[in-house]
Amino acid sequence: MNLDDLKRLYALPLPELLYQAQTVHREHLDQADIQRCALLSIKTGGCAEDCGYCSQSAHFKTSVKPSPLMEVQEVREKATRAKELGATRFCMGTAWREPKDGPGFDNILEMVKTVRGLGMEACVTLGMLSESQAERLKEAGLTAYNHNLDTSRRHYPNVVTTRSYDDRIKTLQHVQKAGIQVCCGGIIGMGESEEDRLMMLAELLALETPPESVPINTLVPIEGTPMADLPPVDSIQLVRLIAVARIAFPKSRVRLSAGRDRMSKELQVLCFLAGANSIFFGDKLLTAPNPEATEDAELFRAMGLPA
Repeated sequence: MNLDDLKRLYALPLPELLYQAQTVHREHLDQADIQRCALLSIKTGGCAEDCGYCSQSAHFKTSVKPSPLMEVQEVREKATRAKELGATRFCMGTAWREPKDGPGFDNILEMVKTVRGLGMEACVTLGMLSESQAERLKEAGLTAYNHNLDTSRRHYPNVVTTRSYDDRIKTLQHVQKAGIQVCCGGIIGMGESEEDRLMMLAELLALETPPESVPINTLVPIEGTPMADLPPVDSIQLVRLIAVARIAFPKSRVRLSAGRDRMSKELQVLCFLAGANSIFFGDKLLTAPNPEATEDAELFRAMGLPA
């Protein structure tokens, strides 16, 4: 499948597109299996990157206050609570350009081992990785590494200037070479075109192995960032993109990620019908607001799914 194929799918009448996405979903996956993930910021703020959407960038004045790397015991407590609430994957994120070898990275390896010891999948997002760091994470038992492309290659310079698109691709290659699953998607609503969104999916299709999961985030406007005043994403465009992602990546998790706190229950249900089969719960996604676990439980009960 290439960009032209993605465009043809995206242009289908919505009922037909949803029918095709539903058909692919039912053929490859259990529609009742919507994975619940928790995401914790284990090191917040002060990041050297200038990602225009991010409240944690040191380039912008936002309300986020920098905090150091958490201790392993605190992460254990957070992960244990997330498991009690139904999470099967625990994700940990740091606000930095790349991890440095040393005590901090060693602590993250211990966090990965701790989460795995609780019987959960472990995912981290740490910025750019070297081959050796990816190998050490694999040895620690890491399930997946999140490293989003964010957008298309052509729109990327309008979003980030402190690292290149190829830098991101290189990290994904290191992760895959180490035998770690890749979690990679992007953010929509950053001033890109609908074609840019499909171009991002085409980049993911070009990877040696398809991503294990494809998070689709909608921009959460943060005061103080360059993208604070951008308009919200059109709901039907979001549904179309999720449906195309489901068809393009039939066995992957399509994660309905950031921005859910701004979506109606009806829109979220439509996204699940289009092929989304994973969410993040908890009151925050790193530093952005997110629906609480109790709200999601009500949503799942309304859909007739286990809460």
